[in-house]
Amino acid sequence: MQTQSNQLTPVTVAMTGASGVQYGMRLMECLFAQNVPVFLMVSKAAQMVITTETEESWPANPDALKAYLVEKYDIGDNLLQVFGREDWLAPVASGSSGPGQMVICPCSTGTLSAIACGASNNLIERAADVVLKERKKLILLVREMPLSEIHLENMLKLSRMGAVVMPAAPGFYHQPESIDDMVDFVVARVLDQLSIPQTMVPRWGYGQD
Repeated sequence: MQTQSNQLTPVTVAMTGASGVQYGMRLMECLFAQNVPVFLMVSKAAQMVITTETEESWPANPDALKAYLVEKYDIGDNLLQVFGREDWLAPVASGSSGPGQMVICPCSTGTLSAIACGASNNLIERAADVVLKERKKLILLVREMPLSEIHLENMLKLSRMGAVVMPAAPGFYHQPESIDDMVDFVVARVLDQLSIPQTMVPRWGYGQD
């Protein structure tokens, strides 16, 4: 996953207004730990969920958010770019320079629906549309329960287009002892899909008594 400049290829991460923002936060932490650059987009609804589910409050302004996250994760500012809702000049908006891999984490069913019908009403939806049309990897960490027929139809439609649909459903065979362990289970599977090495969760059939 290298560019001609020998820099790791960025992974686009979008956070939308579903419960489970911890998955997106942990995913970015893992990417930064391996010096993988991140193109980040955060919806307005996700901002509200972050305030509700965590003790953090992320700035709405992209530049202010970048400064906040660079300090939070203690990283160089070259590892993170943050784009606004209508930043149509961002590289993720075009197939000529669009993302090779994109994760929407968490993915609301509203975002799921918009992507399934090609709405492209904001940069998150457009970036996902670009990934699909360019036949690159789109991972959707859907968080909803129960699932309606509409949700299931949209997931099936996107799966047939090549998207990877990963409901936020942690397993328990690794005997989690904390919420962090359950978050790590899901994030580890996302990293597997991105072909990024991870040691957070033992692989089934290896190292077991």
